[in-house]
Amino acid sequence: MSITSEQPASPQPAKRVTEQEAWAAPGIRFLTAGIAAIVVATVLFVLSSSAHGALRAVLIVIAIVIIVPAAISFPGLIQVVPGEARVIQLFGGYRGTVREPGMRWVNPFTLKRKVSTRIRNHETAVSKVNDADGNPIEIAAVVVWQVQDTAMALYAVDDFPTFVAIQTETAVRHVASSYPYTSQHEGDLALRENAEEITGQLSAEIAERVRPAGVAIIESRLTRLSYAAEIAQAMLRQQQASAVVAARYRIVEGAVGMVQLALKRLEEENVVDLDEERKAAMVSNLLVVLCSEQATQQVVNTGSLYQ
Repeated sequence: MSITSEQPASPQPAKRVTEQEAWAAPGIRFLTAGIAAIVVATVLFVLSSSAHGALRAVLIVIAIVIIVPAAISFPGLIQVVPGEARVIQLFGGYRGTVREPGMRWVNPFTLKRKVSTRIRNHETAVSKVNDADGNPIEIAAVVVWQVQDTAMALYAVDDFPTFVAIQTETAVRHVASSYPYTSQHEGDLALRENAEEITGQLSAEIAERVRPAGVAIIESRLTRLSYAAEIAQAMLRQQQASAVVAARYRIVEGAVGMVQLALKRLEEENVVDLDEERKAAMVSNLLVVLCSEQATQQVVNTGSLYQ
């Protein structure tokens, strides 16, 4: 007897709701028709008050038949201002989005949800993160974003502004931990030296993270980047030492070039004939003069070259 095990059925992915244009009629026509219907119904009610018998009943019925549809049609009027959209929902189903500004009329039994399509800014709080070298740094960023798909913004996530805020902070932390604060090797990307490249990668990562919410990222920038307070002084001394070493290297490199040039010119123009020992002494003296941080004391030799 063989026992066959059935594999559990994998859940089917939910169908993604994307934005589509909703049917909407010019609202001015329906507003004018509704006001006219109310005026006619009011006149009929006034006339019925002075009528008798069957005529009175007929006038009242006609007035009711006119005023009820007019009253029902008024909730279908919506005002769409520039920078906003109205998502139309009927009995739990998405029926489209109205983006055209002005007075519009839609099915009065629908739910009209307002969604802002203006450009927004979000600035993250200052976060303490360890960079790629393990040094704690403080980083913050600002992201400029805009709703592109109103249906995805409302139905794909619970609260799209909060979703954008959380995903932005997550991306900032991830990027900060992927690169060192300063580059230890030439050609490597660093947060401080390669701000343009880093912000470009940050924008791309945030855009990928918020894509399910129908949000487009326009720009992102780092607003704060520094070492954490507990290591700031130590890192400052390290940067100062690196700067001093680099400056010394440039000074020595330039001094050696000047000494080489001096020896070459003296030899080419036959100004003086120096042996190897005197050349070494001259090179030593020139390097001391050129590489010293303070002005050197002049010593005048009143004897011969060798005394």
